[in-house]
Amino acid sequence: MTRKDRTEGIYSRREVLDESERRQYYQIQLKDLLSYAYRYSEDVKKRFDRAQFQVGKFKQLSDLKHIPILKKKELIFLQSMGPRLGGLLTKDLGDLRRVFLSPGPIFDPEDREDDYWGWTEGFYATGFRSGDVVQCTFNYHLSPTGLMFEEPLKNLGCAVMPAGPGNTATQLEVMQKLRITGFVGTPSYLMHLAQKGEESGLNLRKDLFLEVAFVTGEKFSEKMRANLEKKFDLIMRQGYGTADVGCIGYECFQKNGLHIANRAFVEICHPDTGIPLKDGEVGEIVVTAFNKTYPLIRLATGDLSYIDRAPCSCGRTSPRLGNIVGRVDTTARIKGMFVYPHQVEQVIARFEEIKRWQIEVTNPGGIDEMTLMIEASNFKREDELLHMFREKIKLRPELKILAPGTLPAQIRPIEDKRKWD
Repeated sequence: MTRKDRTEGIYSRREVLDESERRQYYQIQLKDLLSYAYRYSEDVKKRFDRAQFQVGKFKQLSDLKHIPILKKKELIFLQSMGPRLGGLLTKDLGDLRRVFLSPGPIFDPEDREDDYWGWTEGFYATGFRSGDVVQCTFNYHLSPTGLMFEEPLKNLGCAVMPAGPGNTATQLEVMQKLRITGFVGTPSYLMHLAQKGEESGLNLRKDLFLEVAFVTGEKFSEKMRANLEKKFDLIMRQGYGTADVGCIGYECFQKNGLHIANRAFVEICHPDTGIPLKDGEVGEIVVTAFNKTYPLIRLATGDLSYIDRAPCSCGRTSPRLGNIVGRVDTTARIKGMFVYPHQVEQVIARFEEIKRWQIEVTNPGGIDEMTLMIEASNFKREDELLHMFREKIKLRPELKILAPGTLPAQIRPIEDKRKWD
């Protein structure tokens, strides 16, 4: 398949709506969603009533600001408040296709409708086409990411190798034997595969057959992208979303921001007040996916970005998110997984010997590394601590044991020292 075949074309007419058509589309979708959610979701009804928000008076997009934002961390508490995930769902659990579990812990429901997570148009924009053989290296256990990305590939006529993470030697062997043309995973894992492949004597361009890569879950630099595209001779594009709502945005061939998915309405809001900001101003990404089953209306993701409405030469007319420039809170996304300080504290609390702790995140060579630093005297339970940490957080850190009093008096629970130069 030629590079031109992968970089041309539009998957859905909704990607090229003009400004008035798009505004009308958003208004219709939101009006329908708000009415349905108020009728069938106990949590939405309570939120709207507390805010004295009347669905019947929703007339224009700016009216959405009268609904209080919903913080992602609130889901942990709300889901425990009763049936149907605390009333967040509009149907019974048994009517769903799957229920996943993400760090938090937060349950992620999946309904039975086609392309529930909404990634198909993003995968097409990346360059995946019918006949590709794709290696998906995201986790297939508990969290939704592995299966979440299989459906768009199926819709595009691709075959999928459900590799999951780890087992690098096997991953490289599979890539050779099956002549894998597509990669789905984190950018740091693709870099790891490149390093291990070169160390084993592989010529990444001649011995492997990758042509296109979709990456997400981590921030990565243009330098890293250029390096990987050169090593493998492939197209590499990124997507942005969460396990709660699915696809939020994706890159096209022009690499000038993330086209907002047509399945959602996105606002950039002040992190403290929830008030929408002007285009170009940096604020928190607040998303309302048009999902009647799990209507997380005005969900604040905790990520910081801005809106760019300048025309894109790819032909897509949707507004774009700029770079994800940081996080609102102390939560960190490491190797594609959210790490919450309260979860780390739950693990540390089991070890009375540990006086204080801190996580340090770096990314030498573009690959995330996490170090758990603890202050303790004569600590002898390293294996137990690391095992419990991995069970709870789904990641295994490097452990550094420090003498009491070594860490500064004032510290952040998670110190993110990653650089994307």
